[in-house]
Amino acid sequence: MSWRRARRRSRPGQPICSAIFDLDAKRARLRELEALINDPSLWDDPRNAATLTQEASRLREEIASVADIEKRTADAVDLGEMVEAEPDDGVTAEVSAELDSLEKELDRRELELLYSDPYSDNPAILGIHAGAGGTDSQDWAEMLMRMYLRWAEEKKYTVEFIDESAGDEAGIKSATLRIIGARAFGLLKSERGVHRLVRISPFDSAARRHTSFALVEVTPEIEDAVDIDIDPKDVREDVYRSSGAGGQHVNKTSSAIRLTHIPTGVVVTCQNERSQHQNRDVAWRVLRSRLLALKQAAHAEHVAELRGESMPAEWGSQIRSYVLHPYTMVKDHRTGVEVGNAQSVLDGNLDPFMEGYLRWSAREAAA
Repeated sequence: MSWRRARRRSRPGQPICSAIFDLDAKRARLRELEALINDPSLWDDPRNAATLTQEASRLREEIASVADIEKRTADAVDLGEMVEAEPDDGVTAEVSAELDSLEKELDRRELELLYSDPYSDNPAILGIHAGAGGTDSQDWAEMLMRMYLRWAEEKKYTVEFIDESAGDEAGIKSATLRIIGARAFGLLKSERGVHRLVRISPFDSAARRHTSFALVEVTPEIEDAVDIDIDPKDVREDVYRSSGAGGQHVNKTSSAIRLTHIPTGVVVTCQNERSQHQNRDVAWRVLRSRLLALKQAAHAEHVAELRGESMPAEWGSQIRSYVLHPYTMVKDHRTGVEVGNAQSVLDGNLDPFMEGYLRWSAREAAA
């Protein structure tokens, strides 16, 4: 950012940062929340009180942060004008470094505005399913699982295994993970869809190139019944002993639970917790999450029909390709984001794709 651009941002009477981040609305909401929090009757409902208190704390942090950006910008402009009048290499370097820092902070803050989904802060339920292609696709599904585990580790997120089914010879047939952390679902929703891998197969004695597919499902974890209403009569529950086929993450002494939502055919299994009761609770959370995803997908399809758009088949219309031979590149087919270092992506460098998706989806929503 040049200091002249910074001067335009901080021009008196035109608080651009305040406008971009809608500080007036945030301050008004904070006043409303503080009035509610100061009402003693609110604390009769501790859960609601905690939710409102957390929202108020977040708003205070956002308002203070934007105010700090505006002050730093104004100070940088003052320094820039001094350097323009009396050049000084040392001060020029200081101004340049501060403006670079401010630009990065503004980009980060503007990105926060793109988390429009009401479930952005919820834990994410991540499902990975090997496609057609036998061992290669099952190996690819495990590679994807490792990629997300590395990404979550880098973010310092918590990962819990809900279910895992081992491949026949290598890899996995499927896995379900619960990922907990700031903006977990808001970031991971970019990963929903078919992922395609092109490589020389390590399982082909002739060393031929193979294409493998895996499906990634991502839903927000839903706790409250108000989000999605399920009639217990519509759900069949089966209890069975964990066989250990899920690999090292499965507690082999647990009593596994399988829930089948009869109207939709959605099946959820959980065998990773220590007790049948815990497995049942987790399975119900996952079932609510997946039914919410179906409801949202049906709404999106209806909106697309109203717009006259055609909805491609989910399976086979890959969202992203990972090419390891004859060259290396990962490309997102929705956003156009490309990364030449495919290994870094497989090691968890997913931020360029996630940020690209947030910006792309915001443009699509505004179109």
